[in-house]
Amino acid sequence: MSKKLFDEFPDVSSKQWKQKIQADLKGADYNETLIWHTNEGIDVKPFYHADERNELPPISESKASTLKICQSIFVANTEKSNAKAIDAISRGAEAIEFVIPTQDISVERLIKNIDTASTPIYLKFQHLFSDHIKASSFDNNIVAQIDIIDHLARTGNWYHNLKDDHNHFEAIVKQTNTISVDMALYQNAGANMVQQLAYALAHTNEYFNHIQNILNENKKQSLEVIFNVSVGTNYFFEIAKLRALRELYSALATEYGIHTKCQIHVTPTKRNKTIYDYNTNMLRTTTECMSAVLGGANRITNLAYDAIYHKDNEFGERISRNQLLVLKHESYFDTVDNPSDGAYYIESLTSQLSEKALELFKDIEANNGFLFQLKEGKIQKKIRESAAKEQTQFDAGEQVLLGTNKHPNPDDKMKQNLELYPFVKTNPVKTLIEPIIEKRLAETIEQERLKTE
Repeated sequence: MSKKLFDEFPDVSSKQWKQKIQADLKGADYNETLIWHTNEGIDVKPFYHADERNELPPISESKASTLKICQSIFVANTEKSNAKAIDAISRGAEAIEFVIPTQDISVERLIKNIDTASTPIYLKFQHLFSDHIKASSFDNNIVAQIDIIDHLARTGNWYHNLKDDHNHFEAIVKQTNTISVDMALYQNAGANMVQQLAYALAHTNEYFNHIQNILNENKKQSLEVIFNVSVGTNYFFEIAKLRALRELYSALATEYGIHTKCQIHVTPTKRNKTIYDYNTNMLRTTTECMSAVLGGANRITNLAYDAIYHKDNEFGERISRNQLLVLKHESYFDTVDNPSDGAYYIESLTSQLSEKALELFKDIEANNGFLFQLKEGKIQKKIRESAAKEQTQFDAGEQVLLGTNKHPNPDDKMKQNLELYPFVKTNPVKTLIEPIIEKRLAETIEQERLKTE
């Protein structure tokens, strides 16, 4: 076709569109009426236009067609966890994450009869796993993960102490050539997206500073960095957050001469989940998983609708897995590798989140780095302030959770259904630093409702 479609229609500039909108507003202020101000300090406009960009954005490296549906399994019993993994694979899981809490778990028995060539296995250790390294062979499809900084931030203490933890970490990286960075904690504790990205980058930089002298050039170019990320229901912003994470990581890795591609593992956030009107959680996790796919996640572990108040159960896990199967195989989310590329709104959000996060990262590095600021309590303070702001918005009804702070069902009863304690737990132990505490927005409302049932 030599003639372009719609040549008879003249181009309309962004300035002309704005003039037309202002005329239609009939005197109302454009900025006050149509500009949305976010907690990240980004002003969202009513429209975005090609003439606002000097050049076309680069093509992203994300590949939705290679997305893996992951099943996460907490290992309390080796044989039962192995059987559960095999069953999940038969029902559509394409990757398995085993969460291993203690040293006495046999990895060989855990992966027995699993074809690791077709189903990648991720071992997420909650302890320093030197013994497992000696006893196990980790091939390309069996990935060991541990994050000593996340453990410090989450619990307030090292596993042992700073020196021993870093010595173990060094041995683990030499053996596995993998670094795991868990940035989900920051989101679930209430950090805004700029903070999440900046803290993840500074968190990673602490590891890069430590390993740069122990890895030769060949090792650096094959080093695998895995980000564990939580996403919420701010649909387009979460897409942009994942895209910005790849951009920021690539820039940081380039400075160290490290392989610039990273792996992103996404799980829906717990922060906006509720115990009342709990089926709404399925709607929330569906849009969150959609954001993850469009943002370029490598694998997604969905959160069961009842995960915050029920023990693991077959029904909840099957429904959460089926949500991903529907997105991938019936909604065709795996047919286009980079579906969000070129969308002016998403590209603008990606750029702004990247720029603001990079600015905050540079400030952290200029003030002695991430670990120092954790020990001083500055990171915790900033997250608390962000969480308090979001909580105030929720309490005022500006942030809505249907069935909880808007349109609640007064006949909904939950007291007899709680198998797990769904609220913040206090554990008065001595800690080296103040831990970062995850907290859901609906906790106070829910506690009050439970008292009156």
